[in-house]
Amino acid sequence: QVQLVESGGGLVQPGGSLRLSCAASGSIFRIYSMGWYRQAPGKQRELVAVIDNGGSTRYADSVKGRFTISRDNAKNTTYLQMNSLKPEDTALYYCNLVSSSSSRHNPRGYWGQGTQVTVSS
Repeated sequence: QVQLVESGGGLVQPGGSLRLSCAASGSIFRIYSMGWYRQAPGKQRELVAVIDNGGSTRYADSVKGRFTISRDNAKNTTYLQMNSLKPEDTALYYCNLVSSSSSRHNPRGYWGQGTQVTVSS
């Protein structure tokens, strides 16, 4: 079993900043990628940012230049630094992990429970 614990969401004014954290624990042999997705009411879940095992990153066009994803391999933790937040960034943010539990097992994906980010004045 793998557990993902997210933290850092909250209410912030437009132009403000928040930092999300996601710590992974449990049966983790190798991490392939960690990332963040978000889902606003009435919309589909969308990719925000992802970082792979080699440190390469990918961002949604809507957050490029404002959000930064990073990872602490020793802690199996990923962070999402969100600056210049806009009301349209309001959503439930989910952590995603792709990992394998041993060298003999294929990787699979896991989701956190979600943390709410609300950008409003």
